[in-house]
Amino acid sequence: MTTQIKLRPQRVTDAKRFFEILSNPKFIYFYSIPKTLQDEIDYLKGNAKRRKENIEHNFTILCDGKVVGGAGMKIRQENDFIGEIGYFIAEESWGKGIATKAVKLLEKIGFTKLKLKRIEAIMDTRHIGSEKVAIKAGYNKEGIMKSAIRNGKRYYDGLLYAKIKK
Repeated sequence: MTTQIKLRPQRVTDAKRFFEILSNPKFIYFYSIPKTLQDEIDYLKGNAKRRKENIEHNFTILCDGKVVGGAGMKIRQENDFIGEIGYFIAEESWGKGIATKAVKLLEKIGFTKLKLKRIEAIMDTRHIGSEKVAIKAGYNKEGIMKSAIRNGKRYYDGLLYAKIKK
């Protein structure tokens, strides 16, 4: 049975499911976790403004019509031809190739609709699953970024993967 993966713009009604997914204590390498459901609602309410200003383009990941995560693209304001992808997937959907398919869909949006020339994926060096997604999606490892990721008062090294539009 083939699963169908789709992206659609995030909605405020996604807040409860997103909060449920992100509240999982196994999300140890994802550092943008909302503290409350209201925090998630407030974030989602700001999506339209961020999209209009070409700062972020955020999507809900659907697997066979069910919300299983989120994915987004931050646009560098000083270099608006570069985007950075990020995503999160519900634990019950880990290891099923959903994140890789979502990244490829997001990449298509970045290169075609947003007219990006370069897309980056930066992840904690300890996050093996995220690195596998980047590799499977065809991104090239460019190096290690020292102390590039902050979680509270701690800094972690990040892996930099990227893909260039040909």
